Amino acid sequence: MSVEALTLIIISITFGIYIYIGWWARVKDTKSFYVAGNDIPAVANGAAIAADWMSGASFISMAGLISFLGYDGTIYLMGWTGGYVLLTLLLAPYLRKYGKYTVPDFIGDRYYSNKARAVAAVATVFISLTYVAGQMRGVGIVFSRYLQVDILTGVLIGMAIVAFFAILGGMKGITWTQVVQYSILMTAFLIMATSISFMLTGNPIPQAAFTFSNIAERLSTLQVELGLKEYLAPFQNLSPINVFCVTMALMIGTAGLPHVIIRFYTVKTVRAARWSGVWALLFIALLYTTAPALGVFAKYNLIQSLNDKPIEEVMQVDWVSKWQSTGLLQLEDKNGDGKLRFTSNENTNEVTIDRDIIVLSTPEVAKLSPFVIALVAAGGLAAALSTAAGLLLAMSSAISHDIYYRILRPDANELHRLKVARIMILVAVLVAGWFGVHPPGFVGEVVAFAFGLAAASLFPAIFLGIFDKRMNREGAICGILTGLVFTFTMIVLMRSPQILGTSEPILDSFFSINAQGIGVIGAILNFVVSLTVSRLTEAPPEEIQDLVEDIRIPKGINEQAAN
Repeated sequence: MSVEALTLIIISITFGIYIYIGWWARVKDTKSFYVAGNDIPAVANGAAIAADWMSGASFISMAGLISFLGYDGTIYLMGWTGGYVLLTLLLAPYLRKYGKYTVPDFIGDRYYSNKARAVAAVATVFISLTYVAGQMRGVGIVFSRYLQVDILTGVLIGMAIVAFFAILGGMKGITWTQVVQYSILMTAFLIMATSISFMLTGNPIPQAAFTFSNIAERLSTLQVELGLKEYLAPFQNLSPINVFCVTMALMIGTAGLPHVIIRFYTVKTVRAARWSGVWALLFIALLYTTAPALGVFAKYNLIQSLNDKPIEEVMQVDWVSKWQSTGLLQLEDKNGDGKLRFTSNENTNEVTIDRDIIVLSTPEVAKLSPFVIALVAAGGLAAALSTAAGLLLAMSSAISHDIYYRILRPDANELHRLKVARIMILVAVLVAGWFGVHPPGFVGEVVAFAFGLAAASLFPAIFLGIFDKRMNREGAICGILTGLVFTFTMIVLMRSPQILGTSEPILDSFFSINAQGIGVIGAILNFVVSLTVSRLTEAPPEEIQDLVEDIRIPKGINEQAAN
């Protein structure tokens, strides 16, 4: 059976499961739609959080980024993982204790202002749209290669599946779908990594093979011989200031992601929220400790398979011809010697590879079984669709719950609110599909932009809302708008060829900080503006300050201290 046929069968089975869960979990009230009725077990919620957070960027793009960036690629591991720990330990329990549906809900009530709620809702939509563009691109890439359809068709299929289980089941349907999707994506990733690890090093445990074998040194030596940058040397692709800023932007951006934060509202208690975080960290660690090893294995194997090989012979290889047809792999014999050559010079390099195909192509390059190849394709789809569903719900909630119900129509009944929520998911799916077909970069890069927007807008407002009872609505509103507008503008200017269609970037960098790290500057501006404005304006009402104390300090703690 061909790879394409087997892939179609496995994807059809998994999609059938997603559709069944969406039908089984269909809901009739807004509490179930937004937060799954606060009734998800901690272990299941941990798996759903992991699937929601480990997007197509983690599965499809991260190992590819690491394989291209080498040492500097660890920014994604440190930033995303560190950010999740920050969110779980520092913010999530307090937000769960507050007991609202969404991040704008928290900000609107904490800052006693519908304007603050609206600003936070707009920020949520900006963040989620940017993030979902990367997921939809990942869906399109998988379909374009393994089902031989164009990226537009692939995105449309993914949109239809997500829309079905998200519109019917809301958070309940999304949660249980994500539990299944985590199982699929993790199984696919580990089988692939284990197989290639054993093939290249004789050790089936990727983490151990990466640590105790010399595979990384071999890759580093090979790249130097080819005139590429040394794989293990730091700051070869990014400056020290960029390494710091991108890592920090990813870290605090993670702690401000509305679609991840909302997952901590789906359990019954604060204790369950904490345990959800613990389980999720364990589930996430399985992939994140494997990714750097897979990045090395994949890059080494790819160079060995293509470099210095006759181009006519390579063009006849099945996986090469099929990836070429997608436009994501390009081969060109520039010097006319009949052989392919990797170099760091664009004028002489004869192999151009889109970073997003490194993981997806690895099973084929390594000549693994068709079943593994098909499973990896299904895993990539599971990773992208699971996060896309969470993002769509976050956007829908921001518009239907936080703007429509809490601001425009507070008298709307339950049935009407549920109808609006479902319509908003459908609208969000359509917009997300357009961004998936026209993304401003590759998957991991687009996702990094979303983290930068979250870092610059929502994280300071959430952090100060919990830990600074003097923070008021004027400070929060000014801070969110400052951080969001500055960061969004900088990203557009630095990525103007992809976003605006200019021939060259309007702005190369901001004091040597690139678009992926600019969110840190936006966050600093947000903090400065928020604290300054709040101190120059009237303090929050006494009941709001008492509320902040109640959220942060467990009941009865003051009495115990007095005794």
